[in-house]
Amino acid sequence: MTTTGSKAPAHPQDNSWPAHFRATMVLGLPLIGTQLAQMGINFIDTMMLGWLGAETLAASVLATTMVFVVLVVGFGLANAVMPLAAQAAGEDDERSLRRSVRMGFWIVMIYGALMMPFLWNAEALLLSIGQDPKLASMAQEYIRIAQWSVFPVLLVSVLRSYLSAIERVQIVLWVTLTGVAVNAFMNYAFIFGNLGMPRMELAGAAVATVITNFVTAAGLVWYCWAVPALREHEIFVRLWRPDWVAFREVFRLGLPIGLTILAEVGLFAVASVMMGWIGTIELAAHGIALQITSIAFMIPLSFSQVGTVRLGRAIGRKDDVAIGKVGQMVLVLGIGFAVFSATLFVLMPRPLISLYLEESNPDALLIIAYGIPLLAVAATFQIVDTLQVLGAGLLRAMKDTRMPMLIAIFSYWAVGVPSAYCLAFVFDFGGVGVWSGLAIGLAFAAVLMNWRYFNREKLGLIKR
Repeated sequence: MTTTGSKAPAHPQDNSWPAHFRATMVLGLPLIGTQLAQMGINFIDTMMLGWLGAETLAASVLATTMVFVVLVVGFGLANAVMPLAAQAAGEDDERSLRRSVRMGFWIVMIYGALMMPFLWNAEALLLSIGQDPKLASMAQEYIRIAQWSVFPVLLVSVLRSYLSAIERVQIVLWVTLTGVAVNAFMNYAFIFGNLGMPRMELAGAAVATVITNFVTAAGLVWYCWAVPALREHEIFVRLWRPDWVAFREVFRLGLPIGLTILAEVGLFAVASVMMGWIGTIELAAHGIALQITSIAFMIPLSFSQVGTVRLGRAIGRKDDVAIGKVGQMVLVLGIGFAVFSATLFVLMPRPLISLYLEESNPDALLIIAYGIPLLAVAATFQIVDTLQVLGAGLLRAMKDTRMPMLIAIFSYWAVGVPSAYCLAFVFDFGGVGVWSGLAIGLAFAAVLMNWRYFNREKLGLIKR
C-alpha cells in the first residue's frame, strides 16, 4: 500500500494499454454513477414538486437556479483540490496533499459565508429581472432554508476531489446513492406532511435538501476520519491553522475553474432565454432535448475528472509514458461514448423525446416534431462538448486553469452567443439556429483547449 492510502487499479509502472483501460474504467464507473445519482436527486425534487402544480414547480425552478449559480463557482474552488492532491499523491507527498485539502475547506467555507447575504435577499434580485412577485416570494421562502445546504454541499465537493485524487471514489457513489434515498424519504415527509411531519410543500423540499446534504457530508467526513489509511493524511488535524501559501494556490487554480463553469452555465441559460423568445412549444422541446443531452454528458464529464486525477498522478511521479497514454485513453473513451450517444440522437429521436411526454398531452406531437431536429444538431453538439470538457480536465491536471477560463469565455460569449442569436433570429433558423450556435461556441472551445493540451511540452505546462 502506498503512503497516500490509494487503491491504484494498476501498478504505476504498468503502462500497457490494457492496464490504462482498466485504471480508467475502475476510476470512471463510480464517478459516472455518482453523477447520475446526483441527477436522480434533482429529478425526484422536480417530480414531487410538480405534483403540487405548475406554480410551485416554477417557483422551485427559480429558487434552485439561483442556488445553483452560487454553487457553480464554489464547485470550481473545490475542484482545484483535485489536481493539487493528485500530483501530491503521485509524489507520495502527504504534507502537500493535506495542505491543499485543508485550505480547500477554508476557501469554500469562506465563499459560502460570503454568499449568504446574496441568497437571503434573492427575492429583490428576482423582482429586478422581471419575475412574477408571487413566484419570487415563494422562491425566497425556499432559498432562505435551502441556502444552509451550501456549506455541506461545498464540503462534499472538496472531499470528492480529495477522494478522487487518491482513487477512492466508490465511497462517494455509495454515499450519493444513500442521499437519493434520504432525499426521497424527506421530500415525502415534509412536502406532503406524511409520517407525522407538517405539510410544508415548497419549504418542505428545502428542508429535505438541507437534511440530505448534511447526511451526505457526515457520511464522507466519517469515512475519511475512520479509515486508517486516510486518517494518516490528517486532513482534519489542526484545521483551524491557516496555511496561506496553500490557500493562495487553491484559490489561484479554483477561481478560474469556477468562472469557466459559470461561463458555460450562462451560455445554456441564455440559450433557454432565446428559445423562450421563439415560443412555448419550442422552449418545451428545448428543455427536453437539453435534459437528454445533459444525462449523456455525465459520462464525458466523469472521464474528464478521471483525466484530471490520473494525469495529475502521472505528472506527480514523473512518469513520461503514462503522461502521454492517460490523456489518449481518456480522449478515446470519451469520444467513443460521444459518438455512440450522437448516433442514438440521430436514429432514435422520437422515442427519446417521448420518454418525457404523456400521450394525453395535447402538445406532445408538436413538441416531438420540433425536438427531432434539435437532437439532430445535438449529435454534433455532443461530440464537441465532450472534446472541450475532456481538454479542460486534462489541462487542470497540469494546474493550467487561467487560459482555459479565457478560452471558455471567448468561445461561449464572443462566438457561441452571437452565433446562436444570428442563426436563430437574423437568418431565421429558429431553435435549430440557437442549438447550432451552441455547437459552434463549444467547437471553438474544443479546438483551442485540445490544441493547448497537445502542445503542453512546447508551452511549458509540464515541468520535468
